[in-house]
Amino acid sequence: MDVKNVCSNDLIFIDKDRNICDGLRLMRKNKISRLLVINNNKSELVGMATEKGIAIKLGSLKYENLAPSHFHISTVMTKEVISVEGDTTIAETAKILVDNHIGGMPVYSSGELVGIVTKSDLIDTCKGRAYERIPVDEVMTKDVTSLSTDDRLVHARRLLLDSNIGRILIKDEDELVGILTSKDISNAFISFKKKVPETHQKAQIKNLLVKDVMTSNLEKVKSKTSIAEVAEKMLTVGINGFPVVNDESELLGLITKTDLLSLIIDLEK
Repeated sequence: MDVKNVCSNDLIFIDKDRNICDGLRLMRKNKISRLLVINNNKSELVGMATEKGIAIKLGSLKYENLAPSHFHISTVMTKEVISVEGDTTIAETAKILVDNHIGGMPVYSSGELVGIVTKSDLIDTCKGRAYERIPVDEVMTKDVTSLSTDDRLVHARRLLLDSNIGRILIKDEDELVGILTSKDISNAFISFKKKVPETHQKAQIKNLLVKDVMTSNLEKVKSKTSIAEVAEKMLTVGINGFPVVNDESELLGLITKTDLLSLIIDLEK
């Protein structure tokens, strides 16, 4: 199957001169995590803006005194946008996403922008019969990145950047108590910048802790759950990754859409 058969044709654009608050509202409204960035008209694609990109820029020292309303999409967008042709296979498309550590990209046909493909579009493949026989613990990431509830949010933001990941598991001593995503971080930084006067932001941003921002109600999956079931759960619930536990609720790993894409590359090629 080719990527043109699974990509979304519902393209959501934003002008590069709009601010990031407009961008995040547009993402929430359409339940997406990336936007195609244009320059005044839809014929000129100039970049891609993502939740993770916004989180990274908002917490950087270079922009620490810049109000969210003055943060233009052009500041947070990726200018060098990787794309794919519509006749590229699912396995080849998955490999491009995994190799470049991206969650989505534009799809072209004969030089014309015809859609956008994301990890979610591809993991629908994992609901097939071949994936019903594969348990999560054969695919999951066992080396899990975690932080403490009392770690600072600026540290979490740096960990996302350095490790090139989209979520961090949060522990209180040895107990798994939450998960922190790039969306959580970007929303927290915007709220902070709106509420705290610029003259106090540099000193007070260190007071933002992981426990104040993390998602506490964790969705978990058992280690012997099938990949097909996990893919269905990701698409239904709208969550990109789940902690994996055994029957005693002990943490064994993390299963993400990237893990599923790696499996698709192996099976579909």
